[in-house]
Amino acid sequence: MHDKTVVELIAALRQGDISSEELTRGCLDRAMALDEGLNCFITVTEQQALDAARAADARIRAGEAGPLTGIPFAHKDIFCTRDVRTSCGSHMLDNFIAPYDATVTQKLAEAGAVMIGKTNMDEFAMGSSNETSYYGPVKNPWNTATVPGGSSGGSAAAVAARLVPVSTGTDTGGSIRQPAALCGITGLKPTYGRVSRYGMIAFASSLDQGGPFARSAEDAALLLGTMAGFDPRDSTSVDRPVDDYSATLGDSLEGLKIGLPKEFFGEGLDGRTGAAIEAALEEYKKLGATPVEISLPHAGYSVPVYYVVAPAECSSNLSRYDGVRFGHRAADVKDLEDMYKRSRGEGFGAEVKRRIMIGTYALSAGYYDAYYLKAQQVRRLIREDFLKAFSEVDVIMGPTAPGVAFGLGEKADDPVSMYLSDIYTIAVNLAGLPGMSIPAGFADDMPLGLQLIGNYFGEARLLNIAHRYQQATDWHRQVPPGFG
Repeated sequence: MHDKTVVELIAALRQGDISSEELTRGCLDRAMALDEGLNCFITVTEQQALDAARAADARIRAGEAGPLTGIPFAHKDIFCTRDVRTSCGSHMLDNFIAPYDATVTQKLAEAGAVMIGKTNMDEFAMGSSNETSYYGPVKNPWNTATVPGGSSGGSAAAVAARLVPVSTGTDTGGSIRQPAALCGITGLKPTYGRVSRYGMIAFASSLDQGGPFARSAEDAALLLGTMAGFDPRDSTSVDRPVDDYSATLGDSLEGLKIGLPKEFFGEGLDGRTGAAIEAALEEYKKLGATPVEISLPHAGYSVPVYYVVAPAECSSNLSRYDGVRFGHRAADVKDLEDMYKRSRGEGFGAEVKRRIMIGTYALSAGYYDAYYLKAQQVRRLIREDFLKAFSEVDVIMGPTAPGVAFGLGEKADDPVSMYLSDIYTIAVNLAGLPGMSIPAGFADDMPLGLQLIGNYFGEARLLNIAHRYQQATDWHRQVPPGFG
């Protein structure tokens, strides 16, 4: 059943063709057999998963099932999960057993979805390749010598390899969309405030947002429908009704205006990626859409703005990990200062330390105005560019990543090159807009991603636009060799 979509699995469960317990055992067996070569999982929760599956089967028999009841999924190890290690991919939290559930965790459990484990990720979500994890890098199932993207690489690779039908991720600067593109699956970053951040371990609080990974827009719509919603425990959560994302998937695209930012198609874009975008645009024209050239004049500042704002916020958020309250504590310390220094020095990896130092510098008294304040001012200009564009077009289209997945270790010693992997995704987070990546072709037998960017709370329209494209193409149905 690993080749079935969520929609197909729901039908099979309701008709009694398979039980959730059988489906869950199948996912667990595949994870245990295949994950050694991929390293998608930090923790596999076998017994809890089987218990949840049996409970789901009872709900189905009683006629009390919701859309996701009995469906297995993998959870990014950044969402707190009661009585399960929640490590955030870091040595600092290697021994942390969460005492409560994140809101997203709670919502999925109440819906009857079955978590089979927690997925590997860049440490504290800081990375674009899933190589900064304390638990080692995740490998791309299309070519295990390449990266899956980051920071949600474990979740993306698990769906691409058909270990689970869907998974959760988080996106701070592209960490759902970029791995979705590199692994050839569908990933959606919702509007900031659409999905609760309560219990989602913070990296950069004004940028982080949880969202779904799936094989198709149709499946992503179901998962997002459960994850989204107002949460009074999250002060950034927006009190707004959740759309029925599945209801409008088949709507016509006649008259749709697609914005093509000229800044996205210049130097640095792999020609094969550009060709895939052009081919996708031709499909959309057949569906009734019209392309419109637009400009996002401040988009070029997105990377420098992000790498001031995000490290500044991470510096503040990660100050709580001091060896006192929870997390790693150094042994045989001499005094309190020694405990602080050694606990943080041992607990954090190189990339996290780099960003903490950058952020602390940017927030320091002599440089706050020159760096952090200026970055926030340019961030406003980036947002205004998008608002102007959306007065002219319905959706913005472009590449998700500059090219295909790069080799493991290829950019590990070049932080700037690594940071530029997210050049097309970061602006969306700075503006707080929804964006998604869908498969749109291949180059050198590796997947290419098409990025769709919507206006605020336009997730239903994005899913509709993606779904209609997926009805006309089969890129999203391709399976990595050896995982079919």
